[in-house]
Amino acid sequence: MAYDRAVTTAEPRLEPGALAARFPESFVWGFAASAYQVEGAVAADGRGPSIWDTFARQPGAIADGQTGDTACDHYHRFLEDVALMARIGVTAYRFSVSWPRVQPEGVGPANQPGLAFYDRLVDALLAAGIEPLVNLFHWDLPQALQDRGGFADPAVVGWFTEYAALVAGRLGDRVADWMTFNEPAVFAFLGHADGIHAPGLRDWPVALRVADNQLRAHAAAAGAIRSLVNDARIGIAIDVNQVVPATDTDRDRRAAAAWSAARDAWFLDPLFGRGYPQLGMEVHRAAGHLAGVELTEPPPGDLDYLGLNYYRRDPVSARSDRPFDWTIGARPGTEQTQMDWEVAPDGLRDVLLALHREYAPREIVITENGAAYPDRVDPDGHIQDHRRVDYLARHVAAAAEALAAGVPLTGYHVWSVLDNFEWSLGYSRRFGLVHVDYATQRRTPKASADWYTRLIAAAR
Repeated sequence: MAYDRAVTTAEPRLEPGALAARFPESFVWGFAASAYQVEGAVAADGRGPSIWDTFARQPGAIADGQTGDTACDHYHRFLEDVALMARIGVTAYRFSVSWPRVQPEGVGPANQPGLAFYDRLVDALLAAGIEPLVNLFHWDLPQALQDRGGFADPAVVGWFTEYAALVAGRLGDRVADWMTFNEPAVFAFLGHADGIHAPGLRDWPVALRVADNQLRAHAAAAGAIRSLVNDARIGIAIDVNQVVPATDTDRDRRAAAAWSAARDAWFLDPLFGRGYPQLGMEVHRAAGHLAGVELTEPPPGDLDYLGLNYYRRDPVSARSDRPFDWTIGARPGTEQTQMDWEVAPDGLRDVLLALHREYAPREIVITENGAAYPDRVDPDGHIQDHRRVDYLARHVAAAAEALAAGVPLTGYHVWSVLDNFEWSLGYSRRFGLVHVDYATQRRTPKASADWYTRLIAAAR
């Protein structure tokens, strides 16, 4: 059973005013969300099917057989949602564009009604004083491209670059901040090696080809965006949680180092011009993951900033000395969220310091941080999510510690503004600062939304 930590936000150092004083006025406070998780309207206005539409219909793939067909109906209710964000006070919104909404077949001319939706969303955000941060890919690959090999086919570099150019050409007159990919490791490994995300494959050599092609597509798309958007700022969101040995043993220490190299450094090292990490190559090769895979050094990432998605501490426990013969997950008796993730605000500080020390990115933006807890709805309709408030306050404090230590941290985006479709877990986990009644689509701000409002107001 998860450790039920007492709420500590009564501590003076965690009060919104005290936290806000530790950040510069220029610091960006935002929200993050993704297309398939919130938009719904999967057949509206010419949108084609994505791999998640297909995967969600496979028996047993999603909890309770749920899909993103309706999700939060953000496609039809985006004006209401933008107004909510404006009332909360955020100054930025990181959202993803649905590739199959823009190109139903993944290639060819743009679907104009699909692009027009993002036109309207960007205009509404700007009118509300909220800067859009456009993320081009959050896992919803057009099914038509998956049928042609998907991200395992090197041709995807050209497909993705063409798509990036269509979106940048349409929105680039108003959007300066761009991201190419969200969590490429999750897309490659959970979707193509572990089989628990779309497209549901279990093939490590394919997963490593997918990873390689994402890195190459990132570099190519960055060039295309820069050619179309004056003063474009380009980033990528990498999920780096705090990887630690589960016990103080040599075996667990070796396993933790091997997993970090085979996962996190597998993307970070190439993005910063180092090629694939030697330890990661050794681990994947020993596990048989490189069978039939020929890797050459990908081009550097051409990054103006690095996006960091951070949620938890990942203890690694080795079952043997064989590569990938380990378990990763929260330890018994530790504080955990409803996702069974080990809560570690100090891990956010340490990861930020390590990224700054190891790679020296020009800027770091926390592009996702948040927590799922069972929300309590009071008889009067109020949602008292005090554990989420406590989680956010402690992580913001950890971010402030990293900033004070010299990390070039410029923004923080809460995941997420709305409760939404949580991938293979369906609607059973709620990360939102705004509660969504999925039967009626009614939005109700939670106590955490009020806390975030007070933090942002105090920071101005």
